[in-house]
Formats: sequence, C-alpha cells, structure tokens
Amino acid sequence: MEEVQDIVIVGAGIAGLTTSLGLHKLGIRSLVLESSGSLRITGFAIGIWTNGWKALDAVGIGDSLRQQHKQIYWNLATSTISGVQTAAMSLDAKGKHGDHEVRCVNRMLLLEALAKELPNGTIRFSSKVVSIEISGYYKLVHLADGSILKTKVLIGCDGVNSVVAKWLGFKAPTFIKRVAIRGCVNFKYNHGFEPKSFMFFGKGFRSGFLPYDDTSVYWFLATSKDKEREDDPIKMKQFVLSKLGNEYVPDEIKATVENTKLDSIISSPLRYRHPWELFWGNINKDNVCVAGDALHPMTPEIAQGGCAALEDGVVLARCLAGALLKEQSEETKGKGDREREEYKRIEMGLKKYAKERRWRSIELISTAYFVGFVQAGNGQVTSFLRENILPAFLAGLPLKRADFDCGKLSIS
Repeated sequence: MEEVQDIVIVGAGIAGLTTSLGLHKLGIRSLVLESSGSLRITGFAIGIWTNGWKALDAVGIGDSLRQQHKQIYWNLATSTISGVQTAAMSLDAKGKHGDHEVRCVNRMLLLEALAKELPNGTIRFSSKVVSIEISGYYKLVHLADGSILKTKVLIGCDGVNSVVAKWLGFKAPTFIKRVAIRGCVNFKYNHGFEPKSFMFFGKGFRSGFLPYDDTSVYWFLATSKDKEREDDPIKMKQFVLSKLGNEYVPDEIKATVENTKLDSIISSPLRYRHPWELFWGNINKDNVCVAGDALHPMTPEIAQGGCAALEDGVVLARCLAGALLKEQSEETKGKGDREREEYKRIEMGLKKYAKERRWRSIELISTAYFVGFVQAGNGQVTSFLRENILPAFLAGLPLKRADFDCGKLSIS
C-alpha cells in the first residue's frame, strides 16, 4: 500500500531541514526522510557567513544560534614557509546587503535548532531511498524496507551521493585528490583565542583554526590524499602537527591540535561538481529537484557549502509555496484537471527555483575550486602567486561571495 504525501524531502541535513522549516513557516507540511537513525554530523562545525545568517534569520532561528557562537572579526593568513602574514582581512565590514557577520557554528547545534522548530513526525529516520518511479502526476519513492511513498513533490537533499541527483541525470561528484582533516577540541576552560580566523598555508596544504565559543575551537587541514593515514586518527594528528611544527606557527595553535581527542578527528575526501554540469544539467525535472550538496558539492575554501544549502532552503520553500498556495483557476473542474493544474504549478515553481540557484551555484563552486587550487598548490607558480601576488585577493574572495541576500520567505 502506498503512503501519500504532498512533499517528500530526502535528507535531514542543512538543506533538507531548512527547506522543510521554510515550508512550515509558510503553512505547508512536508515529510523529511533520513537514512540514518538520528541527525548526522560530519565535520563538527561550519563557517556561517553573512549570506548564511540572512537565510537563518529568514527561517527564524538566527538569534538563538548567535547567542551560542562568537562573532569572528578578522581573517588572518600566514605563510608557514616565510613566516610572513600574507593577509589581514577585517570581517567587520559593510557590504551591499548590510553589515558582514561571520561565526563558526557547531553543526549539531545548527541541525538541532532547525529540527526543533518542525512539527513532531516531520523527520522519519532509518528511511533509505533506493529508487524513484514515475506514476502519472506523482513520484513513487521506494525505501529500503519495502515501503512506498507517493508524493506530489520530491526534493533531493541527500548529499554528494544523492539518489535524486542521479535520477535527474547528474554524474557523481568529482574527487580532487585532496582530503580535509578536521578536528574539534573543547578545553573545558576559556581558551583565550581572539575572535579571529587563523589561516596557515604551506607547500601543498592549507589549515585553519576558528573559535566558536569561549571553550571550543574547530580546526582543519586540507592536503593531498594518503590512504595510509585516512582511517587512522593517530597518523592524522601526527601529520597535522608535522605540517604546523615550525617556528612560524604559534604554540597555542599547536596546542589546539595536541589537545584534540582522537575520536574528534576525521578525514573526508574533497569533491565538487563541475560547473558546466550545472549549466547544462537538470536542477529540476517535472516535480523533482535537488538542493544542498546534492546540487552543488564544492570544496571548502570559501566556507560556502553550508551557507549555500541554507540559501537553497529559503529560495526553494518560497518558490514552492508560491506554486502550491496559488488558487485553482475557475475553469478547473474534475479531479484530473485539478491534479494536472497543480502539477504544472509545481513544475513552474521548481523551474523558478532552479533559475535562481543555477548561476549562484556555478559562481560558488568555481570560486572555491580556484581558491583551493592556488592555496593548496605545491608547484612553483602557485606558490609564487600565493605568497606574493594574490594573498589579499584570495583572502577577500570569501567576503565577496558572502555579500548576498537570498531574500525573505514571504511570497507575493
């Protein structure tokens, strides 16, 4: 027996929960399917920049998260080769869309804040999607347990290995032969870090340290892939310390890595979608679309993966609500006519969403790839550009890409 739902969202990550909350704020219920048994976290924390905070404010949870995370006012970049501070960028600046705002946010607190605002029963855990089937104006979503959901709208927010993106015709994201080693440490006392983002660059790696409250610090190091250390936190920790071991790296930075527990260190391969795939590909088709990492997986250099997912959620909720809440035309008579008209309105709403997000996604993916190519390159040309020609330009790009407003939830 098929279970009928108006809107099914696959994936209870940042994009999925933001979309669901945005729809809920507009009076529309959705069902979120999550394959794991609980809310999942990977990476411990994320940087949320100005555009991300505008999206969080649009769904009503920005202020509660601000109270739990410190604002970061400076982005400092230092070469571990020369010891020279190559850039010092103030993040307390004014942009086209108002004052800039940057915070490092605990990923679990973010997901919990989104989930807490949803009605009971919105998220259904241990629900893995295995296939999608067309059934007239509906989509049939087949789950691993054999159950079937019949839905008017299907939204894929199911990450880099998205089943929905594959159904739309997207290829699997491309590995770039680099990994990000990430860690988080809670000192249990005031760590004394200033509200700054500390970045370090060397031959073939880039690293960063960001405090997100008075006691906790998030850190990462992006470098080339090495199979021997990727599943061994001891080797990962030793490797990070070896890269940051010279006299140009402050002792408190090294101590942050040294104090990180082994179960708080992970390694993740870096992947991205080729920008031209978004130019030609189907972000939407019929009553199906994708958002978040299912749409625009990108490398982390400009800290926009999570922010873009938040933007997606607000824009998608607004476009979809505009279609679903539109009144039926007077000419619509029978059930078949009503279903056909609603299907067309949903299709147009998703086309509007795709149009808004296509170029924005291409811009963010391309910028992140370029910054990563230069910052983590180990060739003579990229090292020269990084050390001498482009440091201020590279440091300023994240702020430029964050100067964006996805708009309010309200529909005209």
